[in-house]
Amino acid sequence: MKRILLFLATNIAILIVLSITLRLLGVESILDEQGVDLDLNALLVFAAVFGFGGSFLSLAMSKWTAKRFTGARVIESPANETENWLVNTVRRQAQMAGIGMPEVAIYDAPDVNAFATGMRRDKALVAVSTGLLHAMNRDEAEAVLAHEVSHVANGDMITLALIQGVINTFVIFLSRVIGHFVDRVIFKTERGYGPAFWITTIIAELLLAVLASIIVMWFSRKREFRADAGGAQLAGREKMIAALEKLKQSVKQPHLPDQLAAFGISGSFGQGVKRLFMSHPPLDERIAALRAAGK
Repeated sequence: MKRILLFLATNIAILIVLSITLRLLGVESILDEQGVDLDLNALLVFAAVFGFGGSFLSLAMSKWTAKRFTGARVIESPANETENWLVNTVRRQAQMAGIGMPEVAIYDAPDVNAFATGMRRDKALVAVSTGLLHAMNRDEAEAVLAHEVSHVANGDMITLALIQGVINTFVIFLSRVIGHFVDRVIFKTERGYGPAFWITTIIAELLLAVLASIIVMWFSRKREFRADAGGAQLAGREKMIAALEKLKQSVKQPHLPDQLAAFGISGSFGQGVKRLFMSHPPLDERIAALRAAGK
């Protein structure tokens, strides 16, 4: 709770600083001289409401969305020994991590993957693919479950939603400032909004969203290292390394929907500029980090 309150306070401070900075730089006076009636304070509030609202609505629906998009079946009463092992393993790890028992689910997919999601640490969802259950032994699967439980314990879902909310706010705010400038200063629209405002705002929003996603993906990669370290504590370092080594042997690309890709144990691969948009670090780097931490 303290982490969330601190982050929210930081975000509010950022919005206030941005507002003051725009005034000190004379942005409001420059726009006013050009006949622009842009209320930056109202725009900031609008951007924050929609930016954070969209992010938290997505988080609130994350469990329902995950089940619907992947077809995940929650294990209510274990039907076999494998399901019983899954539930007992997650229960033990959740107790060790100090969180409430998550829902445990299995979804049908050929790729070796798993994910965790949910708005609250004590009411999360941990799901594994059938491909993972077929490809990994119990020790490796235990490490993957520990990795996902660590995501929940670290509050990664809520933190990512908060970061996305800040990003959304800036994208909405800046795109509309750019749209106002182009419409009123360049195209000299005096009343209402001209076509230039809508076209420029949409283009600016798309470009800014792409650039902003680099920040979100950077955080996503950082939290994977933390979840690996947490998984090593819950299941054992060698088991976590073995699980990541097994992922390297899988030739199948992840089949998680885009909305859940950042929450999986494995992600897509890329080099160069494409690396900036990866939700997961390369597996070799994750393995090296675990080995270095054990020395």
